[in-house]
Amino acid sequence: MHPDKWPEIKEKIKSSFEVFDEHFEKDEERQEEIEIIEFNGPFGKMRMEWITRPKVLGKKTSYSQRIGGDIGVDYIYSEDEVTHTFKILKWDLVQNDWEEINADSLGL
Repeated sequence: MHPDKWPEIKEKIKSSFEVFDEHFEKDEERQEEIEIIEFNGPFGKMRMEWITRPKVLGKKTSYSQRIGGDIGVDYIYSEDEVTHTFKILKWDLVQNDWEEINADSLGL
């Protein structure tokens, strides 16, 4: 989804449904910012996430030749390019956790 469409979708959700939580989360380890909106939607309790993170340019794997040696992966991030991920989740009462919905099936 194009980044310019996110504000439009947020406003549409706010005007059409009861929003009960809206906040930002920041994950320093993964270098990502997540904008979250939780609302009562057509499938019950729902959540939309807009995730922004730096573009991964490459990764460097470090390992030793010894048996049982540690393996590490260092990612190389772009300083000026970012990627966006859009997720829609619904609350699953049986598992008592969020379950992702395929956004393409909703026609957004």
